[in-house]
Amino acid sequence: MFQLDPHPLDWFTVDDTVISVALVFPLQGAAGIFGPTCELCARLAAEEVNHAGGVLGKELRLLPVDGGAEPNEIADRVEALVDLGVVQGVTGWHISSVRQALAPRIAHRVPYVYTALYEGGEHTNGVFLTSETPDAQLRPAIRLLARERKVRSWFVVGNDYVWPRRTAQAARGYAHESGGRICGRAYLPLGTHDFDDVLRRIEHSEADAVLMLLVGSDAVRFNRAFAAAGLDARCLRLSTLMDENMLMASGPTATADLYSTAGFFASLANQDTLDFHGQYAGRFGIDAPAPGSLGESCYEGVLLLAALITRARTLDVTAIGATADSVSYEGPRGLLRLRGSHVRQRIYLARADGVDFDVLTQLDTVRP
Repeated sequence: MFQLDPHPLDWFTVDDTVISVALVFPLQGAAGIFGPTCELCARLAAEEVNHAGGVLGKELRLLPVDGGAEPNEIADRVEALVDLGVVQGVTGWHISSVRQALAPRIAHRVPYVYTALYEGGEHTNGVFLTSETPDAQLRPAIRLLARERKVRSWFVVGNDYVWPRRTAQAARGYAHESGGRICGRAYLPLGTHDFDDVLRRIEHSEADAVLMLLVGSDAVRFNRAFAAAGLDARCLRLSTLMDENMLMASGPTATADLYSTAGFFASLANQDTLDFHGQYAGRFGIDAPAPGSLGESCYEGVLLLAALITRARTLDVTAIGATADSVSYEGPRGLLRLRGSHVRQRIYLARADGVDFDVLTQLDTVRP
């Protein structure tokens, strides 16, 4: 049986014999549903790095920070850790509003590897990004569904912050390229429980598909309400943030005609993924939460941060940035390289089959 290690901050002091990294991931709120797998995947990566000799000859140590609190509160806490010299790097999965609060305060001082899929456009010096952006993730998915499922009219349902809003703006252009349109939008606060109004709007619209830009438990509750209203018989759903833990929580009766797109799915049957599953299960047991794309991104984040520091041979952010485009590392998503501070990777489209994902295809990320 797995057990989380909370690591109270009081345990940590400045220690020049280790490289300490703030792991910022959600322990509460809508995204808290996949917080446990974020921590376990990051811990697995750190153990592998240390087994291989660590970073700059030192042990890599993770210091968990709750990324589910208010953005400015999180930024205050991480900045204080940097000020005190307690941490020499930052990584983890957290929503874009947290990244926007955090990056200006710490990215010029310590390397910051952001692992969440996001809206694109982040170019702050010292910020490096491992996950998907709409041009490579959403654009080809909309194009494929327009061709194969004849989707022409999309209704966007998202949480009310920067990632859903900017992604929806991009989706408007992607739908137009594919001969379709966005017929409606609804933005809901994080932690929404009542979807009656937006479901009525979808029912009375011309939508034949819903683009879901909801986080964690909000997406779970929407899936259940959507199916209960019978809309799953009329509209397919596409989400760019839907992992195996969210799918399982939604339940098999709430996932009909639900698609997801990501750079990693637990059901991918390639050697990189199989090796990762074997290591994860061997370390944490079969009862550990499923290592879906969101948690697995934290594994990628630790590997990339270690590779960046190792390549530059220093913790200096400017030097790390100067060598970043020559950095590569190998993990569950294969051999990956940086370009423009972003990791380039394969992206897949999957369709829910009960509480599992059936990976249908690798998406063509070449722009039309």
